[in-house]
Amino acid sequence: MDDRLPETRSDTLQDVAENLFQEIQEHFQALTATLTLRMEEMGHRIEDLQKNVSDLMVQAGIEASVKEQMENCSRT
Repeated sequence: MDDRLPETRSDTLQDVAENLFQEIQEHFQALTATLTLRMEEMGHRIEDLQKNVSDLMVQAGIEASVKEQMENCSRT
């Protein structure tokens, strides 16, 4: 005869809840990793964009005038 007690309904629900919680936690961790990676990529793209804008300003000869305006604003 089997000495084990049959699994009760609350034990089954607890197992289901624990499994569901584990799945949710795994999905959340994957989502967090994906968002972090995309934010880092966006940061690199913004830095590249800033560099390109600065380079274009130098080529257009307006960087000096922008710097002068910023200096004049900070003096007042």
